[in-house]
Amino acid sequence: MTLDDIGKMLDRYRVAQGDGFSLHPYRTDDSAHHRVTAEEAKQLLASGVERLSGLQERLYAQDQWALLVSFQAMDAAGKDGTIRHVMTGVNPQGVHVVSFKQPGPEDLAHDYLWRVHKAMPERGHIGIFNRSHYEEVLVCRVHPELIDRQRLPEACRGEKFWKHRLKDIASFEKYLARQGIVQLKFFLHLSKEEQRRRFLARIDEPEKNWKFSSTDIAERAHWDAYQSAYEAAIGGTAAKHAPWFVVPADHKWFAHLIVVEAMIEALEKLDLRVPEPSAEERARLLAAKTTLQAS
Repeated sequence: MTLDDIGKMLDRYRVAQGDGFSLHPYRTDDSAHHRVTAEEAKQLLASGVERLSGLQERLYAQDQWALLVSFQAMDAAGKDGTIRHVMTGVNPQGVHVVSFKQPGPEDLAHDYLWRVHKAMPERGHIGIFNRSHYEEVLVCRVHPELIDRQRLPEACRGEKFWKHRLKDIASFEKYLARQGIVQLKFFLHLSKEEQRRRFLARIDEPEKNWKFSSTDIAERAHWDAYQSAYEAAIGGTAAKHAPWFVVPADHKWFAHLIVVEAMIEALEKLDLRVPEPSAEERARLLAAKTTLQAS
């Protein structure tokens, strides 16, 4: 697979403007379209992780940009595994992974983006969000009773509530882009049948029992509502500066490849360079070298 092929592959799943967006055209098992086998993808992934590691070092050394990567998906779509496979080999000092659980009392005492803003990656770092601020327009939209916990004034609620939330998120992400935070958002697009198979594997294989929860079945009953919420979220917030990637997730190896290549593409566009030492710094380096050679 050539670099041109990879670019076309990414374009197939990239959503950079959301008007009229629908999940309907996006297959969950689309790997066959690119005529790439699991073994080829494994080799490409290994090469990609090596390239990503080099780019991360330059990102860290330049210390100006940051990269924020957000993962959203239905249960069992493979968020944890994707993060593990893609970030293996990357210097952990320059990577920060945040898994957003249910908001606690302090979180609920603030606006819903408060805890997200606190978790933003520093300049020179890659931030990984395992779930993100999008839970506020996905889980909370499917279960609107969760909004009651946020103690919002009635004047701040109403029929345009979700539309306003999506606008707020879009504005927030535009602000982040203006601060030098490059954003990539991945929806790992899993079929309902593949989720069923993975749930059964978690039940049948003792070493996977810990991954299964009865709430997984309860949430599965809201499958259609979640698909509608994802369509609205992607359609309302996709932008050139904060694109979504609707990643076919029925084949984990293919999902891993899409994610690593999208991250590489985003970092390569930044033209990252290791800072050149000034004349004074060069003089200090030469002095240090002389001292070391004489010792």
